[in-house]
Amino acid sequence: MDVVSDAISAVRVGQPFSDRVRVGGRWCARLDPYDGAGFHIVLRGTCWLLPDGGEPVVLGPGDAVLLPHGTGHVIADAPADAAAVARAVSFARWAGGTLPRPPRADDGGREVEMLCGKYRLDRSHAHPLLAELPPLVHLPGHAEGAPELRAAIGLLGGELDARRPGASLALPSLLDLLFVYMIRSWMAESTAGGWPAVLGDPVAAAALRALHSDPAAPWTVDRLAAEAGVSRPTLARRFTALVGRPPMAYLTWWRLTRAAALLRDTREPLATVARRVGYASPYALSHAFRREFGTTPGRYRNDLVASG
Repeated sequence: MDVVSDAISAVRVGQPFSDRVRVGGRWCARLDPYDGAGFHIVLRGTCWLLPDGGEPVVLGPGDAVLLPHGTGHVIADAPADAAAVARAVSFARWAGGTLPRPPRADDGGREVEMLCGKYRLDRSHAHPLLAELPPLVHLPGHAEGAPELRAAIGLLGGELDARRPGASLALPSLLDLLFVYMIRSWMAESTAGGWPAVLGDPVAAAALRALHSDPAAPWTVDRLAAEAGVSRPTLARRFTALVGRPPMAYLTWWRLTRAAALLRDTREPLATVARRVGYASPYALSHAFRREFGTTPGRYRNDLVASG
């Protein structure tokens, strides 16, 4: 596994959702804050998105917007003022078909067609790479590059249109692919984020690849430095400066984060979970887990089951 894949898999919960939405005339829809990440992709037409606490963004054909922290927002045919926002219907009603269907020719060509969707995420244990994402990531359709993102958008739109055999497997996979490509595009274009710099640094990136590929291995700073091809002091200095914590502290945090994901997503015995994340016994894992999460692994899993 690599850092981006692990960062996503550690917080992903359940299945993502997407739908193709067509609307015309004058319209305005409100999406309240939610636990997860959402996206809108404009296939045809133009609309405006107003995130809570942010500036409005105009979206044209091919534009994609990712809201990685579930920021509430209004999406409308024109810049939304306070009165329009107050009248906005909920997104659930909009997607359910209560807003106007595609306009007739005399509607002034206001038809907008979009792919809209949501990812369920457990952000309580988010990897810092995902935590660093801004409230809104705007990926213009006219920008150069990101051919994979455009291809994924086309494939997803085709699956939503046709619902061919195998769609129940194809759609979630395409949505996961879309999420990865949107994050990749942000990383390629980001000038302020720290994690694009981390993964672009050959020493830090090599160490992270090693830790993520086998977190259960008996890592030491010396062994990790050998993997990165540098001296121990060089690794410790560069890794800590870029990642924000020393290599072994990051490894401990990542092992416990992986343990929490395994407790959430599997019914594996605690001894198996402990071995998979590099602890010699359930007791050793429980002791470290309590320090990080303030509860035991068994209680953590039981609380998740009780909460549904």
